[in-house]
Amino acid sequence: MYAAPPPQIPNMGGSNMDQTGSEKRVYQAWKGSNKFFFAGRFIFGPDVRSLVLTFVLILVPATIFCVLVARKLLDKFSHHAGVSIMVIAVVFTIYVLVLLLLTSGRDPGILPRNAHPPEPEEGYDVASLTPESIGGQTPHPRLPRTKDVFVNGVPVKIKYCDTCMLYRPPRCSHCSICNNCVERFDHHCPWVGQCIGLRNYRFFFMFVFSTTLLCVYVFSFCWVYIKKIMVADDVTVWKAMSKTPASIVLILYTFFSVWFVGGLTVFHLYLISTNQTTYENFRYRYDRRANPYNKGVIQNFKEIFFTSVPPSKNNFRAKLQNDSTLQDTSAPPSGGNFLSPNMGKGGIDLEIGNKPSWPTVGAEALADFETHESNAGLENKDGYEDSFAHSSRTLPVESAEGRGGIHPRRSSWGRKSGSWEITPDILALAAGVNEANRVSGDITPPGNR
Repeated sequence: MYAAPPPQIPNMGGSNMDQTGSEKRVYQAWKGSNKFFFAGRFIFGPDVRSLVLTFVLILVPATIFCVLVARKLLDKFSHHAGVSIMVIAVVFTIYVLVLLLLTSGRDPGILPRNAHPPEPEEGYDVASLTPESIGGQTPHPRLPRTKDVFVNGVPVKIKYCDTCMLYRPPRCSHCSICNNCVERFDHHCPWVGQCIGLRNYRFFFMFVFSTTLLCVYVFSFCWVYIKKIMVADDVTVWKAMSKTPASIVLILYTFFSVWFVGGLTVFHLYLISTNQTTYENFRYRYDRRANPYNKGVIQNFKEIFFTSVPPSKNNFRAKLQNDSTLQDTSAPPSGGNFLSPNMGKGGIDLEIGNKPSWPTVGAEALADFETHESNAGLENKDGYEDSFAHSSRTLPVESAEGRGGIHPRRSSWGRKSGSWEITPDILALAAGVNEANRVSGDITPPGNR
């Protein structure tokens, strides 16, 4: 039997070949909001430009300190101890910038998206679905919104992600900025322009902690330089400060900065000691219930700093194998009837809300055509009414297999220039019940006469 299909979702990816004629790679067809550099070797968040600001906020003060403060201290200490002040400042600054790059430019723990929704598990009660539970429509098998899993004997709910079409593992969350599911999601940091998750949390903490130490280092030696001026020139502290304005600027800058990065350091030390993430701390409040991930302070620190970083689950430089990886993942699998928890009530929903979906049309909907036809007072010309009234009465009901029926708005009669015109999908329905000869041979649409 013929069934008018819903509109096809276009393949936005197109061919697997790029503009140069070579095969596309995964990072070129990536569905998240990430930015890639050096042919997919570095992955950043969509707000990667904020990383430039962070670089400037670190590099410029460190350069000023080396040129205007540390250089003046080279000869102020015996046994060339002043040289070490300059060397430590340069090495420490480079170390902090490397940690910043390791935090921002690597995969934070992104879970690859599924091409299709997962199959329901055995024992999932599809028969329990009723039309009332899904908005009065024909029931379709739907995936449960949440599942219960046990972590160290404590039940934990995991949620289904409609965007990635997968059940998120425990501690995984979907970042709305990067548009990815990230394992052990902590937060999205605008200062580094990247999500903080399983694979870069260690480097993020080391970056924040090292930046705190760098601020303390610069702050301290600026005061040392002022003290050296006071002793050498035999002046008050105010006179000495007036002779080195760069030291005053750096003291003020590092004083306010250390409250920010130092506060973050203390906060994340607390999170590590209790084995929490920032997301969990603000959302779940483990102080009110048991934390299933807490293994004790020592084991918690070992988990963060003394375990190997798991390999990335994405090979961004791999070549695409077929066009299916470029297609819109909102389309259901061929032959699959299971819907995600937030998909529409019919076979395919293009939008959630009051937009038209594609429900299955039964005999009652087709019978409305006959009623509408009689109420409008149509003239029975050349067997039009008898032909299509008969087809609406004999047309079998489409089974609720998610194959998509006729949209009620598209399958209605249309009025044009004062006459009733039969739409093409009605003609196709008539052809589907062995009346092709009657339609094509004996009927000419009124609009074409």
